[in-house]
Amino acid sequence: MRPDPGKATTDQLRDDIDKGRTGEKVCFPDPAAAPLGTDDEAAGSPTPAEQVAATRRDERARADRMRAGQSRVQARTWLALAVTVAVIALLLWVAVR
Repeated sequence: MRPDPGKATTDQLRDDIDKGRTGEKVCFPDPAAAPLGTDDEAAGSPTPAEQVAATRRDERARADRMRAGQSRVQARTWLALAVTVAVIALLLWVAVR
């Protein structure tokens, strides 16, 4: 039975994970003896497409939140560095006068 092209598949979820879109790892293929979803299919109860789609959506949203958090940390770090440099420059200027 071929999957519906409009529905999410475990192959798509695995591709998201392998390409680093879920924030769990870097973009690199992960060789597996049994690809994601194989056990369920072999047992005769493949994961419903709606559940796979919800998982993909949740995993990608979590990765987006993680990236946004990292951006805020980087912005705070640069701000702290700029303030430190400004304070040092001010102290040097006062010391030279």
